[in-house]
Amino acid sequence: MTRLALAAAPPKSGWDIHCHTVYSDGTQTPASLVELSRHIGLHGASISDHDTTSGWADAEAAAREEGMRLLRGTEITACDGPVSVHMLAYQYNPNDRHTSDLFARTRQARLKRTKAMVARLGEDYPISWQSVLEQVHEGERTTIGRPHIADALVAAGVYRTRSEAFADAVSATSKYYIPTPSPTTHEVLAAVAAAGGVVIIAHPGAVNRNVTLLSDSQIETLIEEGLDGLEVWHRDNPPQQRERLYAIAQAHQLLVTGGSDWHGAGKPNHLGENLTDDETVAEIVRRGAISLV
Repeated sequence: MTRLALAAAPPKSGWDIHCHTVYSDGTQTPASLVELSRHIGLHGASISDHDTTSGWADAEAAAREEGMRLLRGTEITACDGPVSVHMLAYQYNPNDRHTSDLFARTRQARLKRTKAMVARLGEDYPISWQSVLEQVHEGERTTIGRPHIADALVAAGVYRTRSEAFADAVSATSKYYIPTPSPTTHEVLAAVAAAGGVVIIAHPGAVNRNVTLLSDSQIETLIEEGLDGLEVWHRDNPPQQRERLYAIAQAHQLLVTGGSDWHGAGKPNHLGENLTDDETVAEIVRRGAISLV
């Protein structure tokens, strides 16, 4: 048995605080997220779409109607040198100008980059910008990206599933790929802190996503700048990385979280497959600028 297994194990009950809806690259509505969370017995859930708060109001309304508790969050794409980093920001003021401007710039950059990728793909595949827009569920309020390209390729019959598209033409190693222009991790931490939020690095040990992971020293620098925690319990963090990340969290008294990274039918990830315990969620709420729904 590993040291990690002796020290800790993923919670068997609690909250799923890493979930995506149609307001970014998920396939289900915020209401469906809340309803399914209640149905499977979660203590609560979080909406955490990419670079947007557009789905928060729908999720709040659904949570009140269903009698479910809800964290509000956003997954922010950032970079730390050559490393692509996803940062989960929770319970911050959605009206803060700095975060709103940050998201607006990022979505515009994503849109430009996605159009350029579609143009490249259109030379070899039956895909157009219009066919990509047909995969977008909430119009301009949706953060558009590679998953919508993948869905367009599936609709065109090129692939059977989004996952197949991501393993081939839409992958980060394909000739069609264009990196996402992103703010730095330091800019994200500063912006979210100014908005009163809590920041957790999502799946920092995901070796299947990054050739290079954040080093211990990079994480420690972010801790010095106010990082709150690490998402240890995630399907993309292999056991050795979970052990490493848990040790870092323990040494620096960071929050340890878990999440499914649920996207509805967009990924094989199952809602509730990795959880965050009640005490950790309570601490996120205590540190945040807004109250729990």
